[in-house]
Amino acid sequence: MRPPRLLAALTGAATAGLVGVRAARAAAPPVRPSGTGGTAPAPDGPRPKAGPRAWAELLRVSALFTVPGDALAGAAAVGRAPDRGTALAVGASLCLYEAGMALNDWADRDEDAVDRPHRPIPSGRISPGAALAAAGALTVAGLALASRAGRPALAVASGLAATVWAYDLRLKHTPAGPAAMAAARSLDLLLGAVATGERTPGGPSACAGRGAATSDGPGSGSASGSGSASGLGTRAPGRGSAVPAALLLGAHTCAVTAVSRHEAQGGSTTAPLLALAATAALGAATLRERPEPGRPAPSTSGARTLALTAFTGAYLRTAGLPLLHAALNPSPPLTQRAVGGGIRAMIPLQAALAARAGAPLTGLAVMGLAPLARTLARKVSPT
Repeated sequence: MRPPRLLAALTGAATAGLVGVRAARAAAPPVRPSGTGGTAPAPDGPRPKAGPRAWAELLRVSALFTVPGDALAGAAAVGRAPDRGTALAVGASLCLYEAGMALNDWADRDEDAVDRPHRPIPSGRISPGAALAAAGALTVAGLALASRAGRPALAVASGLAATVWAYDLRLKHTPAGPAAMAAARSLDLLLGAVATGERTPGGPSACAGRGAATSDGPGSGSASGSGSASGLGTRAPGRGSAVPAALLLGAHTCAVTAVSRHEAQGGSTTAPLLALAATAALGAATLRERPEPGRPAPSTSGARTLALTAFTGAYLRTAGLPLLHAALNPSPPLTQRAVGGGIRAMIPLQAALAARAGAPLTGLAVMGLAPLARTLARKVSPT
């Protein structure tokens, strides 16, 4: 898939990812803040309006741009060009990510009433029932999109949905919280790996009849027309494994989640320091190019190395500087900034993983999402 078609597919997938929100916005009546800092039903008369701004804050739409790169990096890791299955995986990922955002605020509504009374639920702009309805609708939409990409994709998406709900409802405030978040991001990348090249209902296999799978860089090798994308732990002819890339992305997520536990109160120097060390180690690991199943052409090998270096440098800069500032001064604003930087840093990390797998053009398309995420983060906080 060429870059213009890839960007068009991402736009369509982003639209599909938000399809469940409109129906959930009217699911429950507005509420007003109660005298104890919680929420209570609004009386007759003027009521807070759950407008687009409130839903944008609840769903943290500025963080949405960190999601498509998961599926694209997964496709690149198994040596496949993005296709319809990848677009379906992106749409499913967007839905499940936003379901997690809505469910997170629903589960934390009492805590937010004390620490973050400006959030949409404690401020009365969105009712708890509407947020929970949005989480449920978006989860169903995500699983429906994944099912269109094949049974393996649905299986991975089901595991991802279960992990998201378990984290928000049970694991968030336990020692297993960061590991659960890491597992969710890793599964999201694996979703793109299994969905790409899978047979989709109503159409031929993405692999069958083509003789060879094409990609935008070395490492795409030929593939048989079986229509199967079994690129998780084993390596088919001309394909790689998505597990190493999933582990790298999961490790970054784990480090950022550990820092996020202190963003409301601040005061922790250890968490940002450990996350800074993890960022440096992940950058070094990403730069170690793994051998490709195919034989890269010399003309494109240099482009891949250049792209990999540039994307990894952007990752280290985006995540590392805010973490350093938070380690030197662990105040809540700087800690929140470090968490936001860590979230945005997923984009260059995904791009670097794609380039590492031999798909520099896919990495370049992913990096095109970074300016959008940065601009929108100035209007809507990603944390």
